[in-house]
Formats: sequence, structure tokens, C-alpha cells
Amino acid sequence: MRIKSIEARWVQIPIEESRQHVSDFGRLRTFDAAIVRIETEDGLVGWGEGKNAAGSAGQYGALVHLINHEFGPFLIGWDASQITPIWEALYNGTRSESAASGGHVFPVLARRGLTLAAISAIDIALWDIKGKALGEPVWALLGGRSAERLPAYASGGWADADGIGDQLRSYIDVGGFRSVKMRVGAMDGAAHVSAKRVHAARDAIGADIGLMVDAHGTYTVSEAKRFAAMVADCDLTWFEEPVTGDDLPGLAEFRSSTNIPVALGESECTRFDFRDLLVSRAVDILQPDPAYCGGITEAMRIATLASAFNLRLAPHLWAGAPAFFAGLHIVAAAPAGFIIEYSLGANPMIHDLSKQPVSVVDGMIAVPDAPGIGLDVNTDIITRFSKN
Repeated sequence: MRIKSIEARWVQIPIEESRQHVSDFGRLRTFDAAIVRIETEDGLVGWGEGKNAAGSAGQYGALVHLINHEFGPFLIGWDASQITPIWEALYNGTRSESAASGGHVFPVLARRGLTLAAISAIDIALWDIKGKALGEPVWALLGGRSAERLPAYASGGWADADGIGDQLRSYIDVGGFRSVKMRVGAMDGAAHVSAKRVHAARDAIGADIGLMVDAHGTYTVSEAKRFAAMVADCDLTWFEEPVTGDDLPGLAEFRSSTNIPVALGESECTRFDFRDLLVSRAVDILQPDPAYCGGITEAMRIATLASAFNLRLAPHLWAGAPAFFAGLHIVAAAPAGFIIEYSLGANPMIHDLSKQPVSVVDGMIAVPDAPGIGLDVNTDIITRFSKN
């Protein structure tokens, strides 16, 4: 179980023009991620994924360099089964021995951002290796699963007011989804334009389908309040990222002003960031991204916080296959976990990287039974679309 090699690659898969969408992130022409392969001396291979942001495009050179030239060499020779000690060593850096002996975190320069993305990728791969070594799926190592199949919601919804109904209904027809999510906010230019789209969506899908909205943090507090008032009669399941995560007081102010549940966390790192969201009473549904928050290890710690505050966990899974599969195990094992995000925009980083189909049937998705995270990686795709 000693680590023999760690290799990260910037994988950039083009999206065919007919399937590209436009939002406040601009036009999405590629799907990007840092995909990590860890091999042990006895030949076990684990796959992980790190993200430089909540989105699915961007520059990954720095993240890949960090993994390949800093964290990777440091971990050669470590026992891959020692997942928590490895996590803490990477998080605390040169002060890891002091942290271990002192019994508390001692991070170097407050670890965040790309550092946590790198830790996330390595952590997911190590859980994959441990499951394969023991012949068990990760959910079994985390304590068991709540169900063999989990409810999923269709994540997409960029069309205008005239087309949003047809777009969301097409999601329902494809996978039998009972919940759908659409984008709002800066992409529409004004709150009333987004509100018109939401009303059109609700009219089209009916009262029995759950409807979520996601502003990607692009509203000010006052704009979010105005928008929430305009859609108060639409029975929204949640309002995701109404205000930037940098404005914690504003998020708390917004949540106290509305009856719509607030979902947050796709851009937050570690349990410490989520602790602050919880203590500030800013959130109802926690959305850690396994490829950014600190991997499976940290996502489960965050899940425990959600349970302690009697809140729910719905990981951000607009991601590639390693992070998506990790999310399946997290939701299955965490008592607060309740639903899976399933992207209905073009996502070759899931569907092309996995040799097995990743599909939703009757609004439900199967939790993998195979050892590790259950992902059979198409390495030809990684080779073909690697930028390094």
C-alpha cells in the first residue's frame, strides 16, 4: 500500500457547439478538471479530481503543478491507507508534526483555494485505493449506505422565458426527474427577467415537480430580496448561491428575510468555512464540492456538521467522474445526505471518462457496488484530451 507515483493531468474536453450553453460564466466551450492517478507499489490505482473553482472551465496549470511537483513527491512512500494522517499532513504542511502532537489544526498560512483542491484530488484517489484494497465500495468504509438508489435532480435551465418550460420538461422526460434546477441572476440582467423565467418554468412543470434556482452568487442582498419576493408564490425547493459567499453577513441577512430555503457552499473549503455558514445562520442546505472542499474526508466532516445543525447535505456535483462518483458515496453514507446533482448541460467529463453509463432512471441513480469509488476510467480519453 506504499504510494509509488502520483500524476495529475489537466484534462480539457471540448463540448460540441450544439450543446454549449451561455450563463454568467460566459459560453462553456470545454469541460476542464485536474484528474489524478495514484498508484501503489503493489499495483493498486486510485483516481481523484481537483477543481480550481465551482465551475467547469478554466486554467488548471497551477493546480496540476502543485500536485505533481509539491504534494506528489512529498507523499511518495507513504502508506496509502493512512488517509486522515495524509490529509492532515498536507493541510498543516511543515507544521504537521506540531499539529499531530498538539491535537489541533496548525495550517500553514490558512490553507484554502488551490491547496485544498489538490488535497481533494489526492484524498478521493486514496479512498478509491483503500476500497479496492479491501474489496469494498467507499460507502461501506464510511459506515454503510442509506439506500441502493438515491434521488437525483436535473441541473441545467438556461433558456429564456419562452423556452425554459420545454427545456425543463425535456429533463423530466429523459430521466424521470422529480426535481429540476434552473439558473437565474446576472445572466438575465435584471431580477424581474429571472422572475419571469421562474414563473414560466413553474407553469410548465406543474406543482408536483421540485424547482430550484441558482444565481451563482451574482445578486446583491437587495436584489436577492427583490427576486425572492417576485417568486414567493412559486414554491421553490431552494435558492442556491443568492449572494456571493464573500458576503457572509449579507447571506445571513437574506436568509432571515425569506421563507425560501438557502443552499450554499460550492465555493467553500473545509469544515471551518461551513462552520461559519452554520453559526451565522446563513444556510439550510450545505453543498460542499468533493473536488474542492477537501475530498471525501472533509465532505464527511461537513456532513456531520449538517446533521448536528439539523440541516441537509446536497453536494455540488457539477464535476467530472471521480468527484461525481465520490459524491454518490458521500450522500449514500451521510445521514444528512438526501439528493444528487445530475448535470443536464453537456458533461463529457462524467460520461466520457466513465466506461460504464452514468444514468438516471425514474429520477433515481444507483450507488456503485464496485470496490473503491466504483469508477472504471476510460484512460484513452485522459490521454487524448490532456494538456500536459
